[in-house]
Amino acid sequence: MKFDQPATRNPIDRLKVVGKPYDRIDGPLKTTGTAPYAYERHDVVPNQAYGVILGAAIAKGRIRRLDTSAARAAPGVIAVVTHENAGKVNKAKAITAKLMAGPEIDHFDQAVAIVVASTFEQARAATQLIVVEYDRLEGRFDLAKERASAVKPKMDDPPDTAVGNFAEAFANAPVKVDQTYTTPNQSHSAMEPFASIASWQEGKLTVWTSNQMIAWARRDLAEVLGLQPADVRVVSSYVGGGFGSKLWIRSDVVMAALAARVAGRPVKVALARPQIPNNTTHRPATIQRIQLGAGNDGKLVAISHESWSGDLPGGQPETAAMQTRQLYAADNRITSHRLATLDLPEGNAMRAPGEAPGLMALEIAMDELAERLKMDPVALRIANDTQVDPEKPGRAFSHRDLIGCLRIGSQRFGWEQRRATPGQVRDGRWLVGMGMASAFRGNMTMNSAARASLDGKGVVTISTDMTDIGTGSYTVIAQTAAELLGVPLEQVVVRLGDSDFPVSSGSGGQWGGNSSTAGVYAACMKLREAIARKAGLMAGDARFDEGQIISGSRSFTLAELAGRQGITVEDGIEFGDLTKTYAQATFGAHFAEVGVDAATGEVRVRRMSGAFAAGRILNPKTARSQVIGAMTMGLGAALMEELVVDTRYGYFVNHDLAEYHVPVHADVPKQDVFFLDEVDDKSSPMKAKGVGELGLCGSAAAIANAVYNACGVRVRDYPLTLDKIIRSLA
Repeated sequence: MKFDQPATRNPIDRLKVVGKPYDRIDGPLKTTGTAPYAYERHDVVPNQAYGVILGAAIAKGRIRRLDTSAARAAPGVIAVVTHENAGKVNKAKAITAKLMAGPEIDHFDQAVAIVVASTFEQARAATQLIVVEYDRLEGRFDLAKERASAVKPKMDDPPDTAVGNFAEAFANAPVKVDQTYTTPNQSHSAMEPFASIASWQEGKLTVWTSNQMIAWARRDLAEVLGLQPADVRVVSSYVGGGFGSKLWIRSDVVMAALAARVAGRPVKVALARPQIPNNTTHRPATIQRIQLGAGNDGKLVAISHESWSGDLPGGQPETAAMQTRQLYAADNRITSHRLATLDLPEGNAMRAPGEAPGLMALEIAMDELAERLKMDPVALRIANDTQVDPEKPGRAFSHRDLIGCLRIGSQRFGWEQRRATPGQVRDGRWLVGMGMASAFRGNMTMNSAARASLDGKGVVTISTDMTDIGTGSYTVIAQTAAELLGVPLEQVVVRLGDSDFPVSSGSGGQWGGNSSTAGVYAACMKLREAIARKAGLMAGDARFDEGQIISGSRSFTLAELAGRQGITVEDGIEFGDLTKTYAQATFGAHFAEVGVDAATGEVRVRRMSGAFAAGRILNPKTARSQVIGAMTMGLGAALMEELVVDTRYGYFVNHDLAEYHVPVHADVPKQDVFFLDEVDDKSSPMKAKGVGELGLCGSAAAIANAVYNACGVRVRDYPLTLDKIIRSLA
């Protein structure tokens, strides 16, 4: 099914099932511990051995000597695999880092060897017996130091944009902000570690792994191992969180496959928590300079947003200036991205890549501008709203209600109680302040397909390689099928995460829910046509309700039409060029109230609130869960999350959850989430958009702005740890 025209009225618009707050259909499995995650697939193949990976002890250099003899002789050891006996291991084009080291070392903790043994304990003990001697080279580990050597990167979008005459407009602007902000390296810290089981049968490989994008995993694994994609099967039925870290395969699945081939038996591998930050990916640090020029009425006349980040050679930048291209109106604008070469572990997508760190800076700058104008921060943002793409004024937004988010959000939060002058509200020892920020995340879609089957009992089965990373994919896909075919939700079976199924959008970029359900929509519409043909009816004239197809006075049950053979169809959604005709994005407004301890500088978030416009909300319950999780992640980004780089040796020091701090229950306040009632007919036949990353975009800045309003200390270097506050606290 081609989607190249705005959606008209369709069966989803009945909203009998879609749009309702159903519990997750996979919830009972997860809460009882019976959902099969990758490392727990004891049932899928017998005789599984255990693999443990040894990572490089240096960040840059070469292996001079590698002695595995003691490890091979250790009790229970079946095989030890290194670059010397693994066979040819290629680098996948889509992945920056080589997933097996040797003899060159590109970053700290890059996989050097894997030990396979009968038990996990035996494999772990034997890794300590491997002797590796290195020739260390000097590396580049400090973004600030390498900033001057950063270059214009190759990107899918232009790295730089320019409209009007920024320099002249900024120079003549009555009110200006010109500040530099920094955001640190961050770790995804998903609950489930990277884990895989690999098994070879007659030259074909099957892996049970934790991965967000099944088709990408199949493609990349085949490329790394020199196989045809048809000879690789990837299964990822349940994923315990990814946040972008599992968009691409990592060393766990590659090393498991290599080890299983050498050992001649299935091998399972899980990365220990301390391995994950250095062995996998992270959100790269940024340095961002923002210049805003405005008239005395608050209207922006000039915006410049420059961003610097770093990655391994051949990597990609953190696109922190992207949202600035579309969020606020101004006739004169510049955005640019520069990429420095760093010998740190691979930097790559982390929830809301680009917008999350970009808004951490931009929305503080807007707060600073509001203060200089003596203007309410909400009013400033309303004054600079636009209904067209500011860089391409001929391209209108498909649907944009940022103003609605700002007004409703401020009303629900009680923004009118805010004191504009910092330090005016006190609750005992706590200085209390309020802050806000806009939320923006581009709306992306991906082609997606599904198989839809109807059996003689009237049960509908949907099969697609879409994944559920904790977002509720099982549930919204089931709701889509139930809505289109007029059957109860309990009569829909959803099968996900298998490369034997039709290729879906996968989970990432906030496109998964909207795109995958649109693919299911296409398959179910085709199934409706097949059912109608069997009944001798016209699908366009028929109604599907209560397990029947009905047209005029005629009706048939779906079960009787399916019969013993059943009916199976496949179809998918293929998105056209509507994104070229219309700018598409999701919007929101974040509000936060914080307390700052007047004596210690400790920050406590007291409450958070947000109003969001993201098209049709397919399931308000799962969508709210996504947004409160994202808001919580923003709290962590604001106050505590930072991978600390040892710039002498090139590694992340705090590489476990004892030292890499993320919010826990006691840190999370009352959270109010409100979705505006809207549909976007240019986005998909579902008239939905993504929502899972929007809640993170801007939430950290709202907290940072609230801290300033509480105590008068402006921190421009995240996270806002108490040492940065107390040194300036009056």
